[in-house]
Amino acid sequence: EVQLVESGGGLVQAGGSLRLSCAASGITFDAYRIGWFRQAPGKEREGVVCISSADATTYYADSVKGRFTISSDSAKNTVYLQMNKLKPEDTAVYYCAAVVRGLGAYYGCAGYGRHWGQGTQVTVSS
Repeated sequence: EVQLVESGGGLVQAGGSLRLSCAASGITFDAYRIGWFRQAPGKEREGVVCISSADATTYYADSVKGRFTISSDSAKNTVYLQMNKLKPEDTAVYYCAAVVRGLGAYYGCAGYGRHWGQGTQVTVSS
């Protein structure tokens, strides 16, 4: 059974930083790509940072470019989202998600959606 567990959310002032973690189990880590999504109240879930299934390129939403960085530690089966220069509009529940690597038609955040974590709340105060 695929399990994704996020942690690291919290309350931070605008301009501050947080690092989210996504610990994966039940999968062969290198056989999957893991990305980050978020959902703000009243809005649809959006892709924040995704690793393309097809070619492993990294997609960043325009709103987070230059501020957010994705990284991973395969020894720990964990993916991180470093978030700097946070803004109130970054407030949302953040989810990690997994997609099988090597799906030739799927670029950016396409193909994600079968496996999700439970989410972690990030609140940025002004």
